[in-house]
Amino acid sequence: MNRILKVLRTLLAILREIFDEAAYDRFLYRKRMASSPAAYAAFRQEFEEAKTRRPKCC
Repeated sequence: MNRILKVLRTLLAILREIFDEAAYDRFLYRKRMASSPAAYAAFRQEFEEAKTRRPKCC
């Protein structure tokens, strides 16, 4: 049973990373903000700005 819970927790953590929920939680923690539409807009803006700064491959 313990092993199944460990696998399920790992799967949940993977899904949270894929769908940016974990990144949003880290953003809220780093900025000391509560979850809100304005906070999510700031998160998306920061994400888009970081994406445009990355060098393109090929």
